[in-house]
Amino acid sequence: MTADRPPSEVEVGAVLDEAWSIGDVARLSGVTSRTLRHYDSIGLLTPVGTAPGGRRLYGRDELVRLQQILVLRELGVDLPSIGRVVRSGDDRRAQLAVLRQHHERLLAERDRYDRLAATVASTLQSLDGGRTMAAKDLYAGFDNSEYEVEARERWGTEAVDRGASAWERLGKSGQAEHQAEATAIGEGLAACLADGLGVDDPRVQSLVARHHAQVALFWVPNRESYTGLGQMYVDDPRFTATYDAFAPGLAPYLRDAMAVFAAAQLT
Repeated sequence: MTADRPPSEVEVGAVLDEAWSIGDVARLSGVTSRTLRHYDSIGLLTPVGTAPGGRRLYGRDELVRLQQILVLRELGVDLPSIGRVVRSGDDRRAQLAVLRQHHERLLAERDRYDRLAATVASTLQSLDGGRTMAAKDLYAGFDNSEYEVEARERWGTEAVDRGASAWERLGKSGQAEHQAEATAIGEGLAACLADGLGVDDPRVQSLVARHHAQVALFWVPNRESYTGLGQMYVDDPRFTATYDAFAPGLAPYLRDAMAVFAAAQLT
């Protein structure tokens, strides 16, 4: 088999003990055939060959690679970065090392979600029982230090350092006020969502203005970057979980409200 062309049907039969069509892979993984074809077009997941009629065929190695891709997508990694990761796993030892890293990160995510779930459960119990929950306990499980490396890779060292310095300058009282404001904004937006208000409603937009002001303490986003931030709240399951803890569906509601605010108020 040469590296510059896909193998023929005869070659595929000769080298594969088992193969899956693109339809099979779509049913197994839940990924659409259109997405699989896109992954092929960008060189992220190339089929091992074609079946009669031109249908793409995938072997077991390709199924494992697709699993890696999906895991990284769940962790919020962009497609170009995923390409660099999966292509480094062409030899078995490197592939195993990458899979172990994924596994460790998933375990860390599971533990973090367990802590967040416990925090939300405590809040529910507090609200249902009419008790006042200690302010510091509202934020148990929101330790973001473990994501510092990821943040530096995504936004750059200078931006992360600038944000960390701004956070430190707030001091303990300022940090508590900032967290209280974030909670108030989340609860206010949840109430707007429950009331059926459109994302362009003045009440919603007033809360989004407060959200933008909070973000601007650390980094002043323009129209494009603020809109992108809203999209990240939906794309990254960690942010989605944070906002949807206030009310299911709040993350996309906030994203759309941020887009309206950005179009009207930012340049």
